[in-house]
Amino acid sequence: MTPHDRRAHLTRARDLFNGGHYWLAHEALETVWRSILRDGDADAARVWQGLIQAAAALLHRERGNRHGVATLGASALEKLAGPQRADVEVETVRFREGLEQALAGGAEPPRLEWRGPDEIED
Repeated sequence: MTPHDRRAHLTRARDLFNGGHYWLAHEALETVWRSILRDGDADAARVWQGLIQAAAALLHRERGNRHGVATLGASALEKLAGPQRADVEVETVRFREGLEQALAGGAEPPRLEWRGPDEIED
């Protein structure tokens, strides 16, 4: 995947996620995740999988599926634990904190945001 293609998929995923379109965001994030898997970076792929699972957990939350929220939410939180990775363009530390609160029922869903002052570096 070219940097331009990656940026396009990430921008689409961010906009869909932040608009509450979790299934479509899940699909856009999965495209990036698959490209990372092909490149063989298992550690980065794990974080991206956590973001995908976060979208799925929030979709289950909307649908009232407590089991889906619990299982996918726990898996997402585990994969998103740890410090911010330099090779992941979205901010994951605050996102994880917000996700944990949202899944517990005490907050609005977190937003996907770029990790730094610049959007995504090419």
